[in-house]
Amino acid sequence: MKIEKNKIVTTTYKLYVGEGNERELMEETSSENPLIFAFGINMMLPKFEEQLEGLSVGDTYNFTIPCADAYGEYDEENFRDLPMDIFVGEDGKLDEQIIFKGNVVPLITSDGQHINAQVVEVKSDAITMDFNHPLAGEDLHFEGEIVAIREATEADLAAMRGGCGCGCGDCDSDCGCEEQGGCNCGHCH
Repeated sequence: MKIEKNKIVTTTYKLYVGEGNERELMEETSSENPLIFAFGINMMLPKFEEQLEGLSVGDTYNFTIPCADAYGEYDEENFRDLPMDIFVGEDGKLDEQIIFKGNVVPLITSDGQHINAQVVEVKSDAITMDFNHPLAGEDLHFEGEIVAIREATEADLAAMRGGCGCGCGDCDSDCGCEEQGGCNCGHCH
């Protein structure tokens, strides 16, 4: 079986950044904790998937994704001062266990998107946050092996797309789960 759209791919890899003798290992998966993803549904960087397409179990890979095709260049304009009051708890105090220079903080945008930002500076009235991806400006060097490939089920695809994973494929439709005793996903009923 070869890697193609709607296959579940299991791979181990090492991710390096930097050049030559200055390469630094940033991330490593293992056979005990591999990367498992649905191919072709935009879960991974497009250039990463492009390099894996057509590979089979046991195939190895070694490629570089330039930063422009990964997380883009590091951009100083991605720094923002956010008002202090959005980081203050019910007690009226800043949680210094979470908001401190260098810490990565999960945030939710006004449209509900989950993002991470790094605290650059804590000021008296604002927090300066860096919204660049942690790997912005870095070429990504991958070395890995394909461990397994299988057909994706509807439940796999729904779960990996952020759906309920109940197998109905569309939680907003009349999927018939109720007549079957319900799927207990909480979305269909």
